[in-house]
Amino acid sequence: MTVFTDTSAFYALLDRDQTRHEQAGQIWSDLLDQREHLVCSNYVVVEATTLLQRRLGLQAVRDFTHNIVPLLQIEWVTPAIHTVALQTLFGINERDLSLVDCVSFVMMNQLGINTVFAFDRHFVRQGFTCLS
Repeated sequence: MTVFTDTSAFYALLDRDQTRHEQAGQIWSDLLDQREHLVCSNYVVVEATTLLQRRLGLQAVRDFTHNIVPLLQIEWVTPAIHTVALQTLFGINERDLSLVDCVSFVMMNQLGINTVFAFDRHFVRQGFTCLS
């Protein structure tokens, strides 16, 4: 199975104070044990890096960069994906929905991925199966 991974999952994995930290750790361990194919976009990597640095500091960014990112297949956002994601953002018209999430939706649809490791209700609303 191929699983898309979201910033919300990475943050829960790395912030021990998050209420879903243990749950995220168990899901992550299961994914690795089952040798699932883990995918995310370069936009998710940038978003996660920024969030981790701001909230947890550079050591969390190092942990993410050295221990998690190498396990992922990073898909680079093309101009076409970016454009469709902007259209999706405007079409859904929710203030708390991010462009990065819309890029993830578009990319998951294009890659035929239905399962996401995320703690973000927007993925469920778009019809994806969340591991959370």
